[in-house]
Amino acid sequence: MSRIAIVGGHGKIARLLIPQLVDAGHQPVALVRNPDYREELENLGAEVGILDIEQDTVDVFAAAFAGADAVVFAAGGGADGNIERKKTVDLGGSVKSIAAATSAGVRRFVQISAIAVDNPVADGADDTWVAYVNAKRDADIALRDSTLDWTIVRPGGLTDDDPTGQIELAESVERGKIPRADVAALIVTALDNPSTIGKQWEVVGGSTPIDDAISALV
Repeated sequence: MSRIAIVGGHGKIARLLIPQLVDAGHQPVALVRNPDYREELENLGAEVGILDIEQDTVDVFAAAFAGADAVVFAAGGGADGNIERKKTVDLGGSVKSIAAATSAGVRRFVQISAIAVDNPVADGADDTWVAYVNAKRDADIALRDSTLDWTIVRPGGLTDDDPTGQIELAESVERGKIPRADVAALIVTALDNPSTIGKQWEVVGGSTPIDDAISALV
């Protein structure tokens, strides 16, 4: 059994990821700011730790990662138009997680990013969207520049549809949608597959089973 620390442990993908990790024989540790989430997350099979992404220091992050075999960064600043939270959560939370994992000796790190964030943002784009893209892009740069055993997953438009278990996966894919549950399944598979280390992939719904999609690229 591996212990998997999930930063942003009450997010929509995280809540789908937790039972899939349990089914795969892992122990998820959901790290959340609000202790009111404890019962819900424990019922999904997670241990729960309290972590304030914006306010806590790298040392607090590192303490929360103690005993973990991997970290999944699944946090996001939300869709409320708060530009500052894109900087403090999507970017700042990732940077602190990377530093803390390095300090705590947790080598494996999987980050949920977003499709096409390396591409220039269209003229006239909403300021919140620009901040989000910049934060995700810079968080990915920080992770790639680290010494960790990283994998970056960049999904397209996220839906709450039932999982299909089939995806399109590559360094770059056409924009499209994907169920959150399939993103979670890809993360579980990547965590268990060392050949995904050092890989950054975009992913949308497709026609290839997840294992086969990975095997075609490694």
